[in-house]
Amino acid sequence: MSQLPPTDKRPTPKQRLELTWIGKEVRPRLEPRILLEDPEKSYHARRRISEQDIFDNRLIFGDNLLALKALEQEFYGKVKCVFIDPPYNTGSAFEHYDDGIEHSLWLSLIRDRIEVIYRLLAVDGSLWMTIDDNEAHYLKVLCDEIFGRRNFVANAVWQKKYTIANDAKWLSDNHDHVIIYAKNKEIWRPNRLGRSEEMNARYKNPDGHPKGDWKATPLHAKSGSEKGKKFIYTFKNGVTWSPPPGTFPRFSEESLQELDDNNEIWFGVDGTATPARKTFLRELKDSGPPAPTVWLHSEVGNNHEARNEVKAFNATNPFDTPKPEKLIQRILNLASNPGDLVLDSFAGSGTTGAVAHKMGRRWIMVELGEHCHTHILPRLQKVIDNEDKGGISDAVGWRGGGGFRYFRLAPSLLEKDHYGQWVINRQYNPVMLAEALCKLEGFRYQPSDVYYWQHGQSSEQDYLYATTQILTIEQLDALSQEVGRERTLLVLCLAFRGSPERWPNLTVKKIPTTVLARCEWAHDDYSLKVENLPAACPSPPPPRSKGTLLDFMEEEPS
Repeated sequence: MSQLPPTDKRPTPKQRLELTWIGKEVRPRLEPRILLEDPEKSYHARRRISEQDIFDNRLIFGDNLLALKALEQEFYGKVKCVFIDPPYNTGSAFEHYDDGIEHSLWLSLIRDRIEVIYRLLAVDGSLWMTIDDNEAHYLKVLCDEIFGRRNFVANAVWQKKYTIANDAKWLSDNHDHVIIYAKNKEIWRPNRLGRSEEMNARYKNPDGHPKGDWKATPLHAKSGSEKGKKFIYTFKNGVTWSPPPGTFPRFSEESLQELDDNNEIWFGVDGTATPARKTFLRELKDSGPPAPTVWLHSEVGNNHEARNEVKAFNATNPFDTPKPEKLIQRILNLASNPGDLVLDSFAGSGTTGAVAHKMGRRWIMVELGEHCHTHILPRLQKVIDNEDKGGISDAVGWRGGGGFRYFRLAPSLLEKDHYGQWVINRQYNPVMLAEALCKLEGFRYQPSDVYYWQHGQSSEQDYLYATTQILTIEQLDALSQEVGRERTLLVLCLAFRGSPERWPNLTVKKIPTTVLARCEWAHDDYSLKVENLPAACPSPPPPRSKGTLLDFMEEEPS
């Protein structure tokens, strides 16, 4: 059996327990679309507030599965933290269908997105998902299959409501789940929580030590070497100390002597207490405890608080199910550091981007709904202009600044003409066509200012040229001579004359013929609707009548 690379810890089929559902074998054949920026909706601060301002954040309007695919080439293995708040499948998404269909469709649609997210994550990245009891446990097993069960980190419980529903038929539902996976748990470590005022209040300075407030901590530990059981140390005041039975010394003799010489051992007020180390508050460098798996609303907010935050920028139409900024702050504090890239492909009201922006993280958000324009855009503009005083603004000392770029998904590269034949979409100009074909062929889109034929590059000497021209033998001869023997060029054109073997440094192919079988074309909506699901098998192309443009393009060149 071939070995997986060390960064890919997913189990083999024999090692994993698979979740089965109706339609699991049906997978979309996604078109890797290009992204088109709309400068009118992009937004930046009028001036730089600090050197840490980040301007190249991205808000993408469009189907989130196609958007994830569009990001894959550029951001493969680069995202440090993904947070998603997917539809909970409570019945509203499939109100006209029975529960079996509903559950299966939800699993398929979530599976397709998480598989792309897995590829986008950095090797030391992590995925955080909020979900309720309706699908939480199925989602866990589904992610075990994609990430590998060994990369499951925890299921944190978030107290989303602080009141009891007296009209509950069974139990009052007061929590959601936060399911957490690491790309590679062996190397991923979360940050620790920040220190609270309550923690710091435990430190005092009863002896006036020049290092300031301290707290007495044991000199022994629960684990250590076998030699530790015979350890005996005598301090300069004559007190003899050994670790309690079953424990081990936390420090060597040399370290204990240094602590003793610096008056950093505490023997109690009257000098008769068990020796303990003085752990100074100023040496902790704001490091707090590891995060627990129960998150109380008093620490990370609740649904009521989240709705009030949204009302601050859209009072007439508040978002139905926002997440509080303090909840996202907790996640980003644990999973990322300033400058890291954060992704949310179910952006909703834009909480993730708003919080990431205030915390100095780079961010990408994707949203298909119209609330991308009614909620997210005004929210982010207020954040950038320092007009958002709610959420975590005061806690992080937010002063505004930075910006983002607004993108929409390009239409499908191919469309059907009035004969029912696939042709290049009329909305594509030459620049869009070149970029789209580079993405389809796995080339980096890097147009040259020197050579008209250098649209994309895949290696140091391998290039791509895209054109809607019908190239003649003379044109290809000239192109081959300019490319030279040291370079190779993939030429994608409407049609060409001559035999491809004539130009050993050129690979000449026709479009759209060469890309027809690559993916599903003109499929714009993969959202949570039955009619938007891909067919199990692609339908064969209809028979063509002679004389169409495609017939001309597929004729053997003379």
